[in-house]
Amino acid sequence: MRKYEDTYQHKGMRMRLVNLLREKGITDERVLEAIKHIPRHYFLDSAFDKIAYEDRAFPIAAGQTISQPYTVAYQTQLLEVKPFDKVLEIGTGSIYQATVIAEMGATIYTIERQRKLFEHNKDFVFRNKYPNIKFFYGDGFEGLPTYAPFDKVIITAAAPFVPPKLIAQLKIGGKMVIPVDEGKHQRMLRITKEADGGTTEEGFDNFSFVPMLKGKNG
Repeated sequence: MRKYEDTYQHKGMRMRLVNLLREKGITDERVLEAIKHIPRHYFLDSAFDKIAYEDRAFPIAAGQTISQPYTVAYQTQLLEVKPFDKVLEIGTGSIYQATVIAEMGATIYTIERQRKLFEHNKDFVFRNKYPNIKFFYGDGFEGLPTYAPFDKVIITAAAPFVPPKLIAQLKIGGKMVIPVDEGKHQRMLRITKEADGGTTEEGFDNFSFVPMLKGKNG
């Protein structure tokens, strides 16, 4: 059984990471405060302990990655998370992104298509601390119609297109943050659902994500 420790050294590394994110343009202090409080090294193999607070992605199980902290902060900032928001996340991965949103006081419904990762996440170290994270095994393109509508939707994989079923599960006035395009780089979009059911779209920086795939694996 792994022993989890969050030392003064870890806290110091987290503070340096937060300062770096601020220098790179993250201005939402609530996002930075959440990242400051969450021990990222808990979400990685213990071999990464000393480098867990570098601003880069790392491999996790099932060929996936834990996103670069800047990417997590950037997407979360665009999402404009408010306490008591109901958020749908596509791509649980390491649970780090979901934990940041949960730390900000939202309830997050997160879907993972990789059964290996979903099973692994049942032993999530913070399951008692964050009962506002709800885990699901399924196809992200389908969303969670039973639990809709959602205030916000966040996609943490490269979508080939904006999934219409996820737009349908968004509240009027709700926002979706999604990296779109196939290939090496994706455009980060923020989509707002209008009163007539249509959407408006804002484009932001380019990022690189693992692809969003249909169906379930495993």
